[in-house]
Amino acid sequence: MSSDLCGSSLLLALPDDMFSVITSSLSPRDVCSLSLSCPGLNAVVSSDKVWLSQCNKLGIKLLPFSTLVEWRKGVSSYKALCRFLVSIHPLIGIWVHQNPELGNVVYVMPGFLSVVGCRIIPQTIGPLGLEDGPLLWTSVFEILCKSDGSTAFFLHGREQGADYVYPGLFKSVDRNCNVLLLEVERMLNPTEFGSSEAGDGDQVIEQILRKSSSTGGGQENQSTLHQFLRSSDRVGLCLRPATMELSFHMAWPHMDEDQSILYKMRMEPPDECHKYAGLWGGAYGWPPTRVSEEKAGEALFLISISYEVTKWGKKLMIGTKILEGTLYVEHPNGSAMFTANVDEPALEPFPSYGAEDSESIDSFGGESIASGYGFRYPGSEP
Repeated sequence: MSSDLCGSSLLLALPDDMFSVITSSLSPRDVCSLSLSCPGLNAVVSSDKVWLSQCNKLGIKLLPFSTLVEWRKGVSSYKALCRFLVSIHPLIGIWVHQNPELGNVVYVMPGFLSVVGCRIIPQTIGPLGLEDGPLLWTSVFEILCKSDGSTAFFLHGREQGADYVYPGLFKSVDRNCNVLLLEVERMLNPTEFGSSEAGDGDQVIEQILRKSSSTGGGQENQSTLHQFLRSSDRVGLCLRPATMELSFHMAWPHMDEDQSILYKMRMEPPDECHKYAGLWGGAYGWPPTRVSEEKAGEALFLISISYEVTKWGKKLMIGTKILEGTLYVEHPNGSAMFTANVDEPALEPFPSYGAEDSESIDSFGGESIASGYGFRYPGSEP
């Protein structure tokens, strides 16, 4: 069949905006299937115009268009870039674990031609406040894009005051993956990898996920991270995204405490019905104020707000704690810091405490974890 009969020349002659609308309705799999139908369409779907549209559709929630154009300079084609975006897109987001209680939150975000897994360090609010001040974080892993769109995985580690970067393996991603597993892969000669070292390997994996730099007792009986990984012919580490059947208590997944697994937090985008959904940061206490210089030195809380309808038909807004910036944990990870019944406005208006009169404040009835002695004295406000 000729190119003209396929209509390929007509497709390529379309204005860019119309061409983008048509091709963006296709998935990458559809585009690849279309290329097999005739030589003319194969030429069309091999063009950068088609794959730029696919990249833009995949990256619209991750990257501005200008960043896609910059990333294109580091790969052979937009098709290669699309291959990379398809493989890493499900990883973007917040991953958590119950233990250790103090700060096991990893945020996976775009880097430059890469995605980076960053552990958010438990911290207090800095002198610039939350809106203008930086968050403290440390890198855990990075997945780089090669020129052909394939991936290269590197694990970041720290031992005895020195930083290390270790090459590892990255297995294919299920688009609905909800857990991340860091696994030991035996390499060329598995017989050299004894059972005692395997036990140390489990401890190393847990240490990596915690990103702990402590050097406590018993170190002489354990392989250091550097010693454990430097022999690439015996052992390697593999990051494996997977999909598991999970049960939830409110918004928090039930976790297997015996395995080193990170669980993906379900983040719903805000809309008209769920306008407060998403990730929130701030201090916890009374009176309510904006997180600015006034709150400097107070513990930073990260709260995930989600919505749920109970079996009795009540619509609840749930604030789940995922990070607490204290030296000790007052509330376990996954605690519901508050549950509000959004269908039942509070009987009394919420105290503004300096908010402008024109500022609208929604107020709902519900339950919350409170600190201090506010409830103990008659007439006081919690």
